[in-house]
Amino acid sequence: MERILIKDGRIIDPANKIDRIGSVYIADGKIASVTNEPAGFKADRVIDAKNQIVCPGFIDLSTRLREPGQSRKATFASETLAAAAGGITTLCLQPDTIPVIDARAVAELIKDQAEKCGYQQILPIAALTQKLEGTELSAMLALKQAGCVAVSNANQPVKNLLVLRRAMEYAASHDLLLMYRANDFWLANNGCVHEGVLSTRYGLPSIPDAAETIALAQCLELAELTGCRVHFGQLSSRRSVIKLHQAKKYGLAVSSDVAIHQLHLTENNIIPFDSAYHVLPPFRTHADKEALCEGLVNGTIDSICSDHQPHDLDAKLGAFPETEPGISSLETLLPLMLKLVSQRAITIEQGIAALTQNPAKILQLDGGALTLGFAADICIFDAEQDWQVNSENWKSQGVNTPFWGHIFKGRVIHTLQAGKVIFSRSVLTR
Repeated sequence: MERILIKDGRIIDPANKIDRIGSVYIADGKIASVTNEPAGFKADRVIDAKNQIVCPGFIDLSTRLREPGQSRKATFASETLAAAAGGITTLCLQPDTIPVIDARAVAELIKDQAEKCGYQQILPIAALTQKLEGTELSAMLALKQAGCVAVSNANQPVKNLLVLRRAMEYAASHDLLLMYRANDFWLANNGCVHEGVLSTRYGLPSIPDAAETIALAQCLELAELTGCRVHFGQLSSRRSVIKLHQAKKYGLAVSSDVAIHQLHLTENNIIPFDSAYHVLPPFRTHADKEALCEGLVNGTIDSICSDHQPHDLDAKLGAFPETEPGISSLETLLPLMLKLVSQRAITIEQGIAALTQNPAKILQLDGGALTLGFAADICIFDAEQDWQVNSENWKSQGVNTPFWGHIFKGRVIHTLQAGKVIFSRSVLTR
């Protein structure tokens, strides 16, 4: 494996409290040194990172790649290229594939497919219940042994709290992380927007924020009862942030993330009947958005994810409530984070930590940092370069984004995974 020198970039590594101009040395796919040249180091390749930022590769806690099972929407090949173009070096794959990730064979298939497409760090999340039906527990330990990093029921409901309790007890006994989307299925009642001004004005089926906060409160009670490590995914409401802040204050082993688009858009940004804005959880109020940003700053919310959900065109045609929810969002993850920095909502160190150090800690991975001996997963980006979201620049097979045509600031120049350049802005390496 070639030795690589990344020279003269601004190195930002929150885990090691580094923010300085310098060089990164890579050998055998690992970090050999940061700033100080190792004895006898001779680079096979030099990457000039002058006026660019060098940081750990991003770790995305919630993605759908649509394989196996829905290759008409997207493929491993298309979406891992999009991830690499977005500086993402690790993808956590939600279990609602076809078939569901509830058997060792499916987890092993995902690993095989990742290797074939040249993007090996796709981490499957195991189904909490068989076929995600919410009644019978999956073989969680066997799935962990097959390489699954957590268990989740994706967006599907668990039928009752006793099933959830037993699942959490089982997960706790094997030190498994439970990823939980807090959403009371029955209160949500197949809604498509926040219960507020927009839903009233246009007569759209709505989801109250209580659907999230009630489910979150129930799971917090069970987390205290069972001792299970719980990660709450894709929070959307101010009251959820308050409840989670209280839980952390009293020592519960909980963490959380927020989808990047929830930090920018509210129900007031929705163009009526434009299904690009159909997401779950729905865009809520300005006060909710501000609370989510504040939660990210004060540490109540640990991480930012893309919540990437590519769709084919047919899935987004039709009346708003009848379309499928979700945004294709791998490639807008970095520029939307940098937009928060430009708005002074967060610092760049906080933004990078929420995409690197913190998700690595949640997953208990040796990663998310430029630490000596860690795999050289690295993102190099130009924070000042402008680009437009259009068909010439877009890599994902899914074009379902409300940001189509927008001009963003901040573009990935190189992405390295385990010391291998998997994306270069001038030359595509896969």
